[in-house]
Amino acid sequence: MFHVKHEGWDLAARLDVELDEEAGEQLDRYERLLVERAMPMGMIARADAPRVRERHVLDCLRAAPFLPDAGSVCDLGAGAGLPGVVLAIVRPDLRFVLVEVRRNRAAFLEVASSGLGNVIVHARRLETLRERVDACTARAFAPSAQSWAAAASVLGPAGYLIYWAGASYDRTTDLPDGVSGRHFTTPALARSGPLVIMARQ
Repeated sequence: MFHVKHEGWDLAARLDVELDEEAGEQLDRYERLLVERAMPMGMIARADAPRVRERHVLDCLRAAPFLPDAGSVCDLGAGAGLPGVVLAIVRPDLRFVLVEVRRNRAAFLEVASSGLGNVIVHARRLETLRERVDACTARAFAPSAQSWAAAASVLGPAGYLIYWAGASYDRTTDLPDGVSGRHFTTPALARSGPLVIMARQ
């Protein structure tokens, strides 16, 4: 478990995540950036303004305990940096590759990740990424089978995908063929669907 001390992020402790003061301040700045810049650009719904922290930042943060111990992580279709930027803040020891082909969103990611030495913005298609990674993340990216196919193209032999499933996700029918899945619910975030950790069988 990580330990939380920073004021205003107490719910993180219930997600088994610990924030030091610097990480808490970085998340505060990023949250403001989401409201001030990502929202006007249409990357986050305006209706989410009062609940950006719970609906987006904390929802991303719940994946932190499932990140690899070392190595690199690829965020598929990184968009506004959810979850890539959030996770890069709390795991500065990991290297994050944020894949985002849309120019305006890639430009936002450059701003959002400035000051984070462990982030690279890959502003091209995933197929052009010439490396293997230890884990991928997919949040609001694509259905489970499509997300797994994308992840599998860049994952190393022991790599895995952290997939944010919707509330309607059915583990008996939505898990892709040839893939093992571990499912984790988050009682502290009642509206969130399960996290599904997918790996090759």
